[in-house]
Amino acid sequence: MSQSAAPKVVSTTLRPIDRDGLMAFAEKGRNNPNSPRGTNKVRTLMEGQYRSLSYVGDHEGVVVDEPLHLFGQNTAPAPGEIVLSALGGCLAVGITAVATWKNVKLSHLEIYLEGDISNTAAWGAGGADRIPSQMGFQEIRVKVNVEGDATREELDEIVQRANYFSPVANSMRNPIAFKIAQAD
Repeated sequence: MSQSAAPKVVSTTLRPIDRDGLMAFAEKGRNNPNSPRGTNKVRTLMEGQYRSLSYVGDHEGVVVDEPLHLFGQNTAPAPGEIVLSALGGCLAVGITAVATWKNVKLSHLEIYLEGDISNTAAWGAGGADRIPSQMGFQEIRVKVNVEGDATREELDEIVQRANYFSPVANSMRNPIAFKIAQAD
């Protein structure tokens, strides 16, 4: 067996999730794949300039800002960076879930994300005349550093499966219905 194919011996693992709960959740999805969708809700409040706070449930507000060169205060991540953070978090959840399903104990998981984003339209405030496909992320690159008691090939299979089934990655890859209107 080659060095890369041999499973690593893991002495410490990441905090595990509830495997029995995960299996029950998976069975529920298998038994009713068209069950109603869950709904995520966020309320965003603008503070001024480009600094805003987004509230999710009972959590503290997530601060979003723009860097100085984009007329923000640079007090927090920019919206595109928050999107990449959401993608990284979703992939991390998926990798952890798939590893748990396959009885692989992870000892390290780190995800590096980069995205090339276009804003030449200046948010629609008089910049270049663009169509939607020419704006926003034009390319996203993700590198995963994962270690556990499995071979590199098994870990790669876990990463690829998590990517394939990631709700956030699929939201970014696929066109989705999008509605916007003023509140009543």
